Amino acid sequence: MPGRGAAPAAAGGYQASAPAQQTAPASAAAPPVYAGTVSNPGQTPVPAIAATTDESVTAAAPSPATAGAPVSPGIDPSASPIASAAASPTPAPPVAAAPPPPARAPTPGGKVSAWRWPATGTVTRGYSSSVHKGIDIDGNRGDPVFAVADGTVVYAGTGIVGFGELIIIKHNDIYISAYGHNDRLLVRENDIVGAGQTIAEKGSSGTDTVKLHFEIRQEGKPIDPLKLLPRP
Repeated sequence: MPGRGAAPAAAGGYQASAPAQQTAPASAAAPPVYAGTVSNPGQTPVPAIAATTDESVTAAAPSPATAGAPVSPGIDPSASPIASAAASPTPAPPVAAAPPPPARAPTPGGKVSAWRWPATGTVTRGYSSSVHKGIDIDGNRGDPVFAVADGTVVYAGTGIVGFGELIIIKHNDIYISAYGHNDRLLVRENDIVGAGQTIAEKGSSGTDTVKLHFEIRQEGKPIDPLKLLPRP
């Protein structure tokens, strides 16, 4: 489960603090083992018979074929089974799929390459600089909540009154975004997330209806998110 500390003071003006949680490094994947051709250790290689150049040696007469043991044409019955196995081609190792590119950490400055909507649904309440410092988006319990841009999770928990299960993401030195009233958080503090990544499930924590309360803060001050989000 995500960390549930209080928000750090630097998280866009939200009044609480919490120690950052370190994300455990991912375990290194074991190298793949590929199948190859292995000779049977129980078999003894048949030694090659050297040809003689001594003309005085009388060639041995060929032995008559044993009745009832036909020999297939073109097959040398004296051929070594080990030599045949060694001649078999070794299967090519499978090609590992390329890993997806990692999400990018916040970049200095104030430019965000692209904003995207944090959830599907209808905006049921708009922004007001005095009484409502974000927007509310309705929907169904469990609907996905998305990061609106690349960034780092600087807060994930319930330590800020009035927001329920809350996530705060820092996008750069200028912008942060906040996602409140979730039922389930899917990221931890210090996680690096990408634009469009699912970070939570929509719910009603800290309120009486299922909705996402969403805010964007510019240099710590709330602004109308609809001025930055693309038109639906």
